[in-house]
Amino acid sequence: MSKTNEHLPAIFATIKTALENCCPPMVVSKSSKDNFEIIGNKAVPYGSKKEIVLGMYFASVVARKDKITFYFFCNYTHPQEFKTLAPTLMKCLKGKSCFHFKKAEEVNVTELTALLETGMKIFKQEGYLL
Repeated sequence: MSKTNEHLPAIFATIKTALENCCPPMVVSKSSKDNFEIIGNKAVPYGSKKEIVLGMYFASVVARKDKITFYFFCNYTHPQEFKTLAPTLMKCLKGKSCFHFKKAEEVNVTELTALLETGMKIFKQEGYLL
Protein backbone atom coordinates (compact mmCIF):
# COMPACT_ATOMS: atom_id res chain seq x y z
CA MET A 1 0.00 0.00 0.00
CA SER A 2 1.23 3.48 -0.74
CA LYS A 3 1.76 6.01 2.04
CA THR A 4 -1.50 7.75 1.15
CA ASN A 5 -3.44 4.53 1.85
CA GLU A 6 -1.83 3.57 5.17
CA HIS A 7 -5.05 4.39 7.06
CA LEU A 8 -7.19 1.95 5.03
CA PRO A 9 -6.53 -1.11 7.26
CA ALA A 10 -7.76 0.88 10.28
CA ILE A 11 -10.96 1.85 8.42
CA PHE A 12 -11.51 -1.79 7.45
CA ALA A 13 -10.94 -2.92 11.05
CA THR A 14 -13.38 -0.33 12.42
CA ILE A 15 -16.19 -1.41 10.10
CA LYS A 16 -15.41 -5.11 10.55
CA THR A 17 -15.61 -4.71 14.33
CA ALA A 18 -18.98 -2.99 14.01
CA LEU A 19 -20.23 -5.88 11.85
CA GLU A 20 -18.83 -8.46 14.29
CA ASN A 21 -20.77 -6.73 17.07
CA CYS A 22 -23.96 -7.66 15.18
CA CYS A 23 -23.14 -11.37 15.61
CA PRO A 24 -25.22 -12.92 17.02
CA PRO A 25 -27.96 -12.66 15.88
CA MET A 26 -26.30 -12.13 12.48
CA VAL A 27 -24.06 -14.88 11.08
CA VAL A 28 -20.65 -14.48 9.42
CA SER A 29 -20.82 -15.84 5.86
CA LYS A 30 -17.41 -14.67 4.57
CA SER A 31 -14.27 -13.74 6.40
CA SER A 32 -10.84 -13.08 4.91
CA LYS A 33 -8.15 -10.45 5.27
CA ASP A 34 -9.92 -8.12 2.81
CA ASN A 35 -13.58 -9.22 2.89
CA PHE A 36 -16.05 -9.68 5.75
CA GLU A 37 -19.77 -10.39 5.25
CA ILE A 38 -22.72 -11.08 7.55
CA ILE A 39 -26.18 -12.47 6.82
CA GLY A 40 -29.41 -13.09 8.70
CA ASN A 41 -29.74 -16.22 10.83
CA LYS A 42 -32.88 -17.62 9.21
CA ALA A 43 -33.21 -19.54 5.94
CA VAL A 44 -35.49 -17.56 3.62
CA PRO A 45 -36.77 -17.69 0.03
CA TYR A 46 -34.84 -15.35 -2.27
CA GLY A 47 -35.07 -14.16 -5.86
CA SER A 48 -37.67 -14.68 -8.53
CA LYS A 49 -37.44 -18.48 -8.15
CA LYS A 50 -37.82 -18.17 -4.37
CA GLU A 51 -34.89 -20.51 -3.75
CA ILE A 52 -34.09 -20.99 -0.08
CA VAL A 53 -30.85 -19.28 1.02
CA LEU A 54 -29.18 -19.85 4.39
CA GLY A 55 -29.64 -16.21 5.37
CA MET A 56 -30.49 -12.90 3.75
CA TYR A 57 -27.47 -10.73 2.93
CA PHE A 58 -27.13 -7.90 5.47
CA ALA A 59 -23.79 -6.11 5.09
CA SER A 60 -20.14 -6.48 4.16
CA VAL A 61 -16.86 -4.59 4.11
CA VAL A 62 -14.26 -5.03 1.37
CA ALA A 63 -10.73 -3.65 1.21
CA ARG A 64 -9.89 -2.21 -2.20
CA LYS A 65 -6.60 -0.83 -3.47
CA ASP A 66 -7.55 2.81 -2.89
CA LYS A 67 -10.61 2.68 -0.60
CA ILE A 68 -12.72 0.62 1.74
CA THR A 69 -16.21 -0.24 0.52
CA PHE A 70 -19.08 -0.95 2.88
CA TYR A 71 -22.23 -2.53 1.47
CA PHE A 72 -25.40 -2.20 3.50
CA PHE A 73 -28.47 -3.95 2.07
CA CYS A 74 -31.06 -2.22 4.27
CA ASN A 75 -30.16 1.15 2.77
CA TYR A 76 -31.28 -0.26 -0.58
CA THR A 77 -34.59 -1.62 0.71
CA HIS A 78 -35.43 1.11 3.27
CA PRO A 79 -33.48 4.26 2.29
CA GLN A 80 -35.88 6.63 4.07
CA GLU A 81 -34.95 5.06 7.43
CA PHE A 82 -31.28 6.05 7.19
CA LYS A 83 -30.97 9.50 5.58
CA THR A 84 -31.21 11.44 8.83
CA LEU A 85 -29.81 8.66 11.01
CA ALA A 86 -26.29 8.80 9.54
CA PRO A 87 -25.63 12.12 7.74
CA THR A 88 -21.83 11.79 7.86
CA LEU A 89 -21.90 8.30 6.40
CA MET A 90 -24.44 9.29 3.75
CA LYS A 91 -21.90 11.72 2.28
CA CYS A 92 -19.87 8.63 1.30
CA LEU A 93 -22.82 6.76 -0.25
CA LYS A 94 -22.26 5.88 -3.90
CA GLY A 95 -25.35 4.39 -5.47
CA LYS A 96 -28.03 2.89 -3.26
CA SER A 97 -26.18 0.63 -0.85
CA CYS A 98 -22.42 1.10 -1.33
CA PHE A 99 -20.33 3.44 0.78
CA HIS A 100 -16.75 4.37 -0.20
CA PHE A 101 -14.34 5.44 2.52
CA LYS A 102 -10.91 6.90 1.80
CA LYS A 103 -10.32 8.84 5.03
CA ALA A 104 -10.64 7.65 8.63
CA GLU A 105 -12.70 10.70 9.62
CA GLU A 106 -15.42 9.68 7.14
CA VAL A 107 -16.31 6.69 9.34
CA ASN A 108 -18.47 7.90 12.22
CA VAL A 109 -18.68 4.91 14.59
CA THR A 110 -21.75 6.24 16.40
CA GLU A 111 -23.64 6.62 13.12
CA LEU A 112 -22.40 3.24 11.87
CA THR A 113 -23.62 1.54 15.05
CA ALA A 114 -27.02 3.25 14.77
CA LEU A 115 -27.25 2.27 11.10
CA LEU A 116 -26.55 -1.40 11.86
CA GLU A 117 -28.87 -1.52 14.89
CA THR A 118 -31.72 -0.03 12.86
CA GLY A 119 -30.96 -2.48 10.06
CA MET A 120 -31.20 -5.41 12.48
CA LYS A 121 -34.60 -4.15 13.67
CA ILE A 122 -35.76 -4.01 10.05
CA PHE A 123 -34.43 -7.53 9.43
CA LYS A 124 -36.34 -8.77 12.47
CA GLN A 125 -39.56 -7.08 11.23
CA GLU A 126 -39.08 -8.50 7.72
CA GLY A 127 -38.63 -12.03 9.10
CA TYR A 128 -34.94 -12.45 8.20
CA LEU A 129 -33.90 -13.04 11.84
CA LEU A 130 -35.14 -15.58 14.34
